[in-house]
Amino acid sequence: MRNLKILLVEDDMIEVMKFNRVIENHHTRPNIVEANNGEEALKILDNKANLPDIILLDLNMPKINGLEFLRILKNDDVLKYIPAIVLSTSSNEKDLVECYKAGIAGYVLKPLKYEDYVARIESLLDYWSLNELKKN
Repeated sequence: MRNLKILLVEDDMIEVMKFNRVIENHHTRPNIVEANNGEEALKILDNKANLPDIILLDLNMPKINGLEFLRILKNDDVLKYIPAIVLSTSSNEKDLVECYKAGIAGYVLKPLKYEDYVARIESLLDYWSLNELKKN
């Protein structure tokens, strides 16, 4: 298993803290870079020499929302190969369909119970750390 480089795009600091708490105890020890919104994430991704392995993305954010960010990401010849996984509280079918149309690699609902959240994030990390991912 590899140590993933993850770009976490999330504007809710409680969600960021919750995510970081899960990864602190995860055996793969991923390296996390945080962005508070899509605009900040795009600035981070400007550095093409240090791209993340995967992007975990919230949908409802200020400035550039998750869907707009995905469309920009997937229209870039280099960035389009980075798997983007949506982490959302929205079970709205329209959101789900639009995200898959934009080219996401997965859509994970954030459960309310912390134990369920931990299990989902750990499964997600285990899965992606086993994948063969395109390198820059």
